[in-house]
Amino acid sequence: MSEGKKVVLAYSGGLDTSTILVWLIEQGYQVIAYLANIGQEEDFDAVRTKALKFGALKMVILDLRQEFVEEFIWPAVQANATYEDRYLLGTSLARPLIARAMVKVAVDEGAHYVAHGATGKGNDQIRFELGAYALHPTIEVISPWRLPEFYQRFKGRTDLFKYAEEHGIPLPVTLSSPWSMDANLMHISYESGVLEDPNHQAPAGLFQMTADPEKAPDNSDVIEIEFKKGVPIKVTNQEQGLELTEALDIFVYLNKVGGKHGIGRVDLVENRFIGMKSRGIYETPGGTILLTAHTDIEVFTMDRELRKIKRTLDIQFGDQVYKGFWFSPECEFTRFCIAKSQENVEGVVTLKLFKGGVYILGRKSPLSLYNKELVSMNVQGDYEPVDAGGFIKINALRLREYARLRKKIEK
Repeated sequence: MSEGKKVVLAYSGGLDTSTILVWLIEQGYQVIAYLANIGQEEDFDAVRTKALKFGALKMVILDLRQEFVEEFIWPAVQANATYEDRYLLGTSLARPLIARAMVKVAVDEGAHYVAHGATGKGNDQIRFELGAYALHPTIEVISPWRLPEFYQRFKGRTDLFKYAEEHGIPLPVTLSSPWSMDANLMHISYESGVLEDPNHQAPAGLFQMTADPEKAPDNSDVIEIEFKKGVPIKVTNQEQGLELTEALDIFVYLNKVGGKHGIGRVDLVENRFIGMKSRGIYETPGGTILLTAHTDIEVFTMDRELRKIKRTLDIQFGDQVYKGFWFSPECEFTRFCIAKSQENVEGVVTLKLFKGGVYILGRKSPLSLYNKELVSMNVQGDYEPVDAGGFIKINALRLREYARLRKKIEK
């Protein structure tokens, strides 16, 4: 085998990448297995042992949790980022980070290729590869699920299981529960298998990050989240005497307390970038809490017309991230503009967490645009009520003209 056939494989130790590792070696490649620690529950030593046992030249495991929170999740919080109004982009946000580190490993190891286990029907193939090409224009990507010699040999997951059994590869899933999972600090997603029926309810025991809201504690948690420039800088639970200021600690705690109360479960059908609809189940406890809190403090501190423009950018950002364009010029511009809009998004939001719900109890900010005297029904303040009459008449002008036109047409 020559140095020219060295490939960095994004390796999780799951069904697809476990078999792909062995298959690549069969094709004559030297495989460097690479795994990103982005907060998933994983026995990293076991993954390393497994990769080396089945032929990997080397196993590289990188701790990217801090980068994930500060460089990817926090910009998404600033953007109130969702895709199609409900999906909080947990997988989508992780992919550009994984791709960036994968390219660095390839450069460091002198590899001409990178490979992944994403299917030929999904979004992840696009996210991985757009990220790789944007950061390393001359890199070559091996996508086995798009190669006829691979997908004609392996028609589906059953064939992969048979191949794994033949080679003695232990797997974390079985044919009786073959849904696909993606876990990271932001969320866990579930799809495939029995979930491919959009009307099939989530099997009992599927959820791992969140409690069943009906079985969640009967006592709520009240927390305070402090924001500066649209980013959480402190979380406080006064009843527990808890105060956290480090980004990773904040997010881990919000996941824990949100999960305890069954917050962040979503079951949806979404439109994949490639053009087909798919059903996914997601649990995103910390992200759901932050979306609620950030939206509240943003409305409290941001000018109305500015926020209208910013919300358009939020939607574009969610679309760009979902479709794999994190490293594109348009996404860089969108992130820059959103960050600029957050300069005065500062203050503290108080929330109650209880049985799947996130409830706003109050908010305060030194940069608030809320003027109690101006809005009060008990104090006139610097406002002349008589002025509202002219304001209403001007706004009614076009409505009157429209009504006149309709009457003319009806005649």
